[in-house]
Amino acid sequence: MILGKVLGTVVTTISHPHFKNRRLLVIQPLGLPGEAPGEDFLALDSTHAGIGDTVLVNREGGGARLVLQNPDACVISLIVGIVDSVHLD
Repeated sequence: MILGKVLGTVVTTISHPHFKNRRLLVIQPLGLPGEAPGEDFLALDSTHAGIGDTVLVNREGGGARLVLQNPDACVISLIVGIVDSVHLD
């Protein structure tokens, strides 16, 4: 699981059946202050997240398929939560 920021949406005219009724969002990984952020990636949305939201992303296919309750889903990254706040001490 990683924290990320939603940067945008991906619009497709044709999508895989496992993606029906779900959006693909562009995610920028978040790191600690002074850390270089990782590369942006796409994630399937299961939370109705929007641009600018901080989200919790499951980046492991088996766990994502469990959340979707579809053992055959072709998904690796799935947004599983919208984060209200983060506190670092």
